[in-house]
Amino acid sequence: MKRSFRVVLIKPSHYDDEGYVIRWMRSSIPSNTLACLYTIAEAVKTSGRLGEGIDLSIDVYDEINQRIPVEKIIRQLSARNTSGVICFAGVQSNQFPRAVDLARPLRVAGLPVMIGGFHVSGCLSMLKRLPEDLTSAMDEGITLVAGEVEARFGELLEDALHGRLKPLYNFLDDLPSLEGQPMPILPAEVISRNVGRMTTFDAGRGCPFECSFCTIINVQGRKSRWRTADDVEGIIRENHKRGLNCYFITDDDFARNRNWEAILDRIILLRERDKIRISLLIQVDTACHRLPRFIEKAAKAGCRKVFIGLESVNRDTLKETGKKQNNVEEYRAMLQAWRKAKAVTYAGYIIGFPNDTYESVMQDVEVLKKELPLDLVEFFVLTPLPGSEDHQILVNEGAWLDPDMNKYDSEHPCANHPKMSHEEWMRAYQHAWKSFYTFEHIETIFRRRLADGQRNVGKMISQMIWFRGSIFVEGVHPLQAGFFRRKDRSERRPSFPREGRLVFAWRRVREIGSSLFGVAALYWKLYRIARKVERDPSVKTYRDLALTPPESKSHPLRVLPSISSGTAEPLAVKEASSK
Repeated sequence: MKRSFRVVLIKPSHYDDEGYVIRWMRSSIPSNTLACLYTIAEAVKTSGRLGEGIDLSIDVYDEINQRIPVEKIIRQLSARNTSGVICFAGVQSNQFPRAVDLARPLRVAGLPVMIGGFHVSGCLSMLKRLPEDLTSAMDEGITLVAGEVEARFGELLEDALHGRLKPLYNFLDDLPSLEGQPMPILPAEVISRNVGRMTTFDAGRGCPFECSFCTIINVQGRKSRWRTADDVEGIIRENHKRGLNCYFITDDDFARNRNWEAILDRIILLRERDKIRISLLIQVDTACHRLPRFIEKAAKAGCRKVFIGLESVNRDTLKETGKKQNNVEEYRAMLQAWRKAKAVTYAGYIIGFPNDTYESVMQDVEVLKKELPLDLVEFFVLTPLPGSEDHQILVNEGAWLDPDMNKYDSEHPCANHPKMSHEEWMRAYQHAWKSFYTFEHIETIFRRRLADGQRNVGKMISQMIWFRGSIFVEGVHPLQAGFFRRKDRSERRPSFPREGRLVFAWRRVREIGSSLFGVAALYWKLYRIARKVERDPSVKTYRDLALTPPESKSHPLRVLPSISSGTAEPLAVKEASSK
C-alpha cells in the first residue's frame, strides 16, 4: 500500500487596516510563484524521486480569492498513512505576518511548514543579521527558504518526507537557468477564481538596473535569465487546452529580456498561423520605444496593456535613486508610441522620494495629467522593502522603521521622511489619486482615446471602475482589488479584538450595500461621460499638449524640465487639495 504525501501550496494575502484578511470572490491576477511551484512539484512527482511507495498529491490555495481551510489541511495531513508539508509561496513582506498566523495552528498540529518568497530572500540577501520576525518564525519551528527552488524543490520535499527539515535553506547563490524548466501552469479551477481568467508566466528573471528601492536586483540577481521561445510556446499551448489565452508576463522589464524578439515572433506565429487569440499585459521600461520593432511586434503579439515604471518626473530624483535609465524628456514620445499601437498605458508613480513635498507631488500629478497621454496611473508610497538598498541603508544607520511588516504594502509610510510628516505623506498619496481620477480628467482620457482612433471607450469604462472604484469605493489599491469583498469574523488579526456576531453582521450589511451602491453610481457617471464624449462630433480632432508630438516647437515640454530644476510653480494645488 502506497503512502500518501501531500504538498500544500498556499499564497497568503495580508490584513487591511482593520485587521481583516483582504479576500475576494474573484481576484485580479494569479500568483506566478504558485504556478511555478505547482509544476515543479508535478515534475518531482513524475520523476519518482520520493520513492515508488510514495503517492504525491498537490493542493493549491490562493488566499486572495479563497479561504484557507486550516482545519481541513490538518485532518488531511494527519490521516492514517498520510504525511505532507505546507509551503507558503511567494510571501512578500506585507504578507509575512499573515503567513506566520496561518502557520501557527499547523505547527501546533505537528505539521511541517515552509515559508519562502521575497521577504525571506530579501532579508537574507541584504542584512547582516536576521530580523526578529524571521528568527521568531524559526523558533516556532517554521522552515525558511531563500532563493529559487527549481533545482532544489525535490531536496526540500525529501527532507520534509523524512522529517529532517532544517530551520533555514539559502539558495540565493544558486540561481537556476530558466531554459527547459517546468512551465508555470496552474490548474484551471484555480484560474477560474480570477476576473477575466487571466494567467501568468515569467519569460525571464533578474534586472540589470540599479534602482535603490528595488528588491528584484538583489533577490533574482542583476544578471537576467530567460525562457526560450520554445518554452513560451509550450506554456501557451498548454494553457490554450484549458481555455486560457490572456497572460500577464511577470518580467519586471520584458524589454530587457534577451529573447524578447524570438518570443514575440513565436507568439505572433501562434496568433496568425494557429489562430490562438492571445492577449498580453507586459511591464517595460521607459526606453523600450527605442528598441527597433519592439512596440510594433508587441502589438502584433497581442499586447493590449502595458505597465511602465515612470516613478517620477524629476530628473534629479531618478538619478539619486539609481533609476538612470528613465529619461524624462522621452516620456511623452514613448507613451505616444504605445498609444499608436492601441495599447492601454499604465504608469507606476512613487510618492515619498527625499525631495518630495505635498506641493511638489500635486504639481507632478498635474504634469501627468496635462503633459503625458497616460490612461491609468498607479500611485505608490516609497517603501524601504527588505531586500532593497534603501532598506539596507536605513537598517545600517539605525533609522526608525515601522516594525509591522503588514504595512510594507507600498500604501503606508514605513520610515521617516525628511520633508513630510507621516500624515502629510499620506495626504499627498491620497490626494494624488483624487486629483488624477477626477471625472473631469477621466473625460479628457476618454477624449484622447477616441482622438487616437478608438471606436468607443467601453473598455476604458471598466478600467476606470476598477481603478477609481478600488480606491474610492473599496478603499484598497487596484493591484490588490477584486470583485465582491469577503470577510470572515474569525479571521481577524490576533492583535485586534474579535467583533460580536451582530455587530459584525450589521457592519457587513452596510459595507456591502455601500459598495454595491458606490459601484453602480460610478458606472452610471462614467457611462454618461462616455456617451457625452462619443456623441461629440469634434472628438476625432481633439488635441491637447499630451497628444502633441514632443518635437513640436509650438508645444515644448514646458513643465517637465522646470520641475527637475526646482523652478516650476505649483499647478492647481488648491484645486486638488479641495477635492
